[in-house]
Amino acid sequence: MNIIIAIILFSLIILFHELGHFLLAKINGVQVNEFCLGLGPTIIGFHKGETFYSLKLLPFGGACMMEGEDEDSDSGRAFGKKSVWQRFSIVFAGPFFNFILAWLLSMIILGVAGIDEPTILQTVPGSPAAEAGIAGGDTIVKLGNKPIHFYREISVYTYFHSGETINVTWEHEGERHTAAVTPSYDEESGRYLFGFQGSVGRVKSGPLRVIGYSFYEVKYWITTTLQSLGKLVTGQLHMNDLSGPVGIVKTIGDTYTESKSDGMLYVFLNMINMAILLSANLGVMNLLPLPALDGGRLVFFIIEAIRGKRLDPQKEGMVHYIGLIVLMVFMVVVMGNDIRKLFM
Repeated sequence: MNIIIAIILFSLIILFHELGHFLLAKINGVQVNEFCLGLGPTIIGFHKGETFYSLKLLPFGGACMMEGEDEDSDSGRAFGKKSVWQRFSIVFAGPFFNFILAWLLSMIILGVAGIDEPTILQTVPGSPAAEAGIAGGDTIVKLGNKPIHFYREISVYTYFHSGETINVTWEHEGERHTAAVTPSYDEESGRYLFGFQGSVGRVKSGPLRVIGYSFYEVKYWITTTLQSLGKLVTGQLHMNDLSGPVGIVKTIGDTYTESKSDGMLYVFLNMINMAILLSANLGVMNLLPLPALDGGRLVFFIIEAIRGKRLDPQKEGMVHYIGLIVLMVFMVVVMGNDIRKLFM
């Protein structure tokens, strides 16, 4: 059951990603030869117009195969015959649609479960927060220069700014206050903490507020992903902290198992939350300026726009091919690490 749920989530996210490429290709008059979900041999498929729609054997991955995308074509509707900004929009649409999916799913979870507002339930006596004058019922408005919209952003911010003195802005009975607060190190959790004890819980809101906060939700996941990548680059996170498909399937399975005791509504909401996380992550990762990823292709389009002429397609293809090999090796290493952690 865990694997089936994981396949459904992955398929939804990948389908939406490829749908972005597909729709912008159609809008820009590019011929789409095949639109598929999965990889490998075709299980089932059908033609509609010029496009072959198919379901492949391997349940991970997908593709929007366009005329003249990776080869020369004399067709006037070939991908390579379109302007640089048309090609840019088609490639960019994949990751952008992942952000759209995350936003749509965020509206569901925030509309049903409510918004976890950053209003403090109480503070620990003698803690940095209490000494600064923050009390139960106060709402955290800003940490440093970062506006705070969700309670969970507080712990994430302190994690990425461990040991730093932080300017905290909070609202008390309609008035705003600001103080420099240095979180104290907690031996038990191994984290720097302000001394907040929980929030007032999720608050149901009207449709307009849910729509607005859904943008904040997507922004939260994008920012968290980028900050995590930053820690990986600087060596503050290690390979052991990464998860590939195997690790993600395990996490989805563990979340599903733990949620069942609380009822199907909680299972549904937690799976939606996982889909938001994965979709936002896929969007960010695909926009990284690395060969073989959408972001790498966008870099070549930008260079082409600046130069006023296209780079040698063969050289560009070689760069992406080498990038793909490196990416596959990296994925094998991450997958091996996932498998190793299963037996630890």
